[in-house]
Amino acid sequence: MKGSDYIIYVDESGDANVDKIDPQYPVFVLSFCIFEKESYFSTVSPSIQRLKFKYFNHDNVVLHERDIRKPEGQWKFLNKAEKREMFLGDLTRVIADAPMTIVAAVIKKNELKQRYAYPDNPYETALRFCLERTHRFMIEQGQADRETFILTEARGRVEDNLLKEAFQTTVAGANYGLHKMSCFRLMFAAKGVNLGGMQIADLTARPIGLSVLRPQQSNRAFDIIKSKIRSGPKGYGGYGLKVFP
Repeated sequence: MKGSDYIIYVDESGDANVDKIDPQYPVFVLSFCIFEKESYFSTVSPSIQRLKFKYFNHDNVVLHERDIRKPEGQWKFLNKAEKREMFLGDLTRVIADAPMTIVAAVIKKNELKQRYAYPDNPYETALRFCLERTHRFMIEQGQADRETFILTEARGRVEDNLLKEAFQTTVAGANYGLHKMSCFRLMFAAKGVNLGGMQIADLTARPIGLSVLRPQQSNRAFDIIKSKIRSGPKGYGGYGLKVFP
């Protein structure tokens, strides 16, 4: 199968545990960041490298949302208000300028547990929602008959096997439209691997979750991200962003 023009990076926010739910963040978020490969290596990767060299003087650092939110170690410079504002401004521009399409799913775990006696795993549910919408995007771009890699971070042998099984079941036809999604290939990246697209996916997931959890709260990151969410005639709700239940 011929390779497609796209590459997809995936990351999550929150955990998929419905037995022990964090009252401060009772959601699970999965974010698919879809990049046209030409734009990714000519625009996105260089801008991320420039940012890293500017603030760290090397590029052996992984941009991680938690490190930015709770800076320690080599991130301690963010504790200085002036440096933090400067860095966040530059990072915001990197994301704002990144030519990408986002497809995401937010699972509200408390509501899920209340509605279903035996709820499905939130990760697997979110994965199905994202695959369905991403496949639709590939059809729209005339790429559904081409091979597209979906890269996600490895989480451990047991978890990866469960995810692989859920992925294979969904692309084989167990989805809303009963579509065969033969274009997709799932690939696991080692934890902490320095992939720019994966880091951008990480930076998008939590702001999306917070936009659902606390919609009235100021959310500068989401204000940038929302313009990149796949949208239809009535906006991105249900089209590029699925909230469930």
